Parts: sequence; structure tokens; C-alpha cells
Amino acid sequence: MNAGEVVAVCRNCGHPAALPIPRRCPHCRSPRFAAHPEIARVGIAHLDCDAFYAAIEKRDNPNLADHPVVIGGGRRGVVAAACYVARRFGVRSAMAMYKALEACPHAIVLRPDIAKYRRVGRQVRSLMRETTPLVEPVSIDEAFLDLRSYDLPAAAAVRLVRQIEDEIGITVSVGLATNKFLAKIASDLDKPRGFALVGPEEAPKFLTAKPISIIPGVGAAMARRLRAEGALTVADLRRWTETEMTARFGVFGRRLHAFAHGRDDRPIQPVSETRSISAETTFENDRSGYDDLARALPPLALTVAARLNAAGLAACSVMLKLKTADFRTQTRSHSLAFATQRADRLQQEAERLLRPEADGRAFRLVGLGAADLAPAKAADPPELFARAC
Repeated sequence: MNAGEVVAVCRNCGHPAALPIPRRCPHCRSPRFAAHPEIARVGIAHLDCDAFYAAIEKRDNPNLADHPVVIGGGRRGVVAAACYVARRFGVRSAMAMYKALEACPHAIVLRPDIAKYRRVGRQVRSLMRETTPLVEPVSIDEAFLDLRSYDLPAAAAVRLVRQIEDEIGITVSVGLATNKFLAKIASDLDKPRGFALVGPEEAPKFLTAKPISIIPGVGAAMARRLRAEGALTVADLRRWTETEMTARFGVFGRRLHAFAHGRDDRPIQPVSETRSISAETTFENDRSGYDDLARALPPLALTVAARLNAAGLAACSVMLKLKTADFRTQTRSHSLAFATQRADRLQQEAERLLRPEADGRAFRLVGLGAADLAPAKAADPPELFARAC
């Protein structure tokens, strides 16, 4: 390590530091530093909001600060999110609500306010894009960022984290590495308010004892196949050459081999802010009755659902567009409790919007749209979706 080489950044202001690391930042006097011998080499970040839904509720109601808070449906629903106090009692996302309340009977259960969470998610995303245009959303509360245009990416990440805390009032955890695979792992190492780095030199040793499930794409079925081949940890995967892994697992075997050695060539893929996705149809003859108008909705819903799926997005609200015989356009919309990609759900909401409008007037066009779009990962949570919507 060269004398004067940057090996740390202040966790409060991003000020760089070399050895010996000072007891306090000379710029802001904070004693908190993130130190790593490869800190200048990591430029891919993964930002993950800490207990996002619960954190927003605690921000908006400070009386909840020290209490276990669970976001979800009724006793027969599932947990959408749990704060870190509740997690100490074993409460986890996707857990059945009755089990969560058995583990933590004094938990404060709140119904989710998805519209509010979307607004906050957009605020966080906006601050990310002010830092870099190279933002790849993963879900409503996490994203990858390419910070390699900065002289010291870690300092840029610190400043972004501080801005999110100061302006939005929630905390995030950050993982920094040289690729997306390692950055995602790093962001989970020190939650909440984590700031962790995995350097390229340390990556192979760091991964050695990790379970195979840590690798993207290794779901339950693939894990069973790998275990049947005697692979339980990342180190076990390194017994095979790339050719052998490709022969065993096809195209995925090549990527599996790269991940096992800490390599990942997937680029950051920015997603533009698509505001809505829609489809519409113009009738050969004007229609006026509810039944006649409603018959046009199923194919429109299927088209919109397919477009959402192809774009990796989900609808948080549904829009109905109608154009009268005299070419006047009107729109109606309804916000959903949970984001959806389902054609039947889109159709159901559009029918609900259509019913009061089908009052005898003649219409020449009907359209169905998906708006307030969210990443597909947020769509259609099992059980919770069914009960809340």
C-alpha cells in the first residue's frame, strides 16, 4: 500500500483519509469511518432502504420509534415488512401474520399505505439519479448505481446516503464492489445503516464458505441439483471448470462459474421513468350500454398486462379512458392497494371505473391504462394481495 493512498472515507461527510486513519474526521469531526484497503477500486453500489415500509411509518409517527412495527394484512394475511425491533423477535417478511403475532404479540400492526410508499420510493430514486444517471432499479426500495465516474465512488455513496437521511428521513444500507453480484451481497452485511465493501482481491476468499443460495439464479430447484452434485458452498462450485459446469448446467453453468469466482460482467441497465402503459380500441359503431362497453376490456387488459411484464413493471393504479361520440375525452383512475401485473385485476378495476360512466351516453373509444408504475418485484404479493385488494 502506497503512502498517502486513500483507504477510508468519513461515514458522515465522505471526506477521504489515508493511513494512519484519524480519530475524527478533520472536516466534520465525526469519528465514523469506512475503511478498506481497496476502497478506491469499488465503483458499483447497491443501495437498499432499511425496513422501507416500517421505516416510513416510524418517520411519520415518532411515537412508534421504539416499538415493534409490522406492516401487513389481517391475521390470515402475511407480513409485508417488519421493523428491526420486530425482527429481533423473529418476525420476517412473507411470514404468516398469525405466526408473526405469536412470535411478537405486542407488535403494532399497520395496514400498508402503498401510495405513500411509492411516493417515498420516487423521492429516493430522484436523489439517486441526481448522483448518477446510471441507476438500475431492482424494486421500490433498492437499486444498483454505477459510481465509477467519481474519483472516489465511496465518498459519493456516503454523500447520497446522508442526503437520503436528511431530506427523506429514512436510512439505507450500501454495498460497494466492482460488480453487481458482490455489491448486492455487501449491502446485506451490516444492516441497518450499513456501509460495506467487498474488494476484487478479497472476493474469492470472502465467497469461499458462502452457501450456494447466495448466487443469483440459484433457486430451490437449482439448489437441489447442485446439492445432488455435492455442492453446498461456493467453494464446492470451484471444483469444476467452466467447461464442466456448462456441460452440467447449460448456459447458466458459465455464469455460475463466474459468480463462484467473484466475477460478474452484467452492466448497470438504467430504466427510464415510464409513466404509463396503455391500450385502447376505437369501435366501428358507438357503444352506450355497460355490457357492450365492458366486452372491450378483457383484450385491453391482456395487452397491458403483457406490456407490463415485458417492461418488468407493475401497475399501482388503473386508468380508464373514454371518448364520447362528439370526441370529448374523459379519464378515471383508481389507486391499488398493491401493485399488479395481472390482467384479471386490471380488468376488474377498469370495470369498476366503467360502471358509473355507462349512463346511456355513446362512446366511440375505450382505453385501459396502467400508471404509477413500480418494478415488477413489487407486484401481486401472495395472500396479502388477495386480502388487501
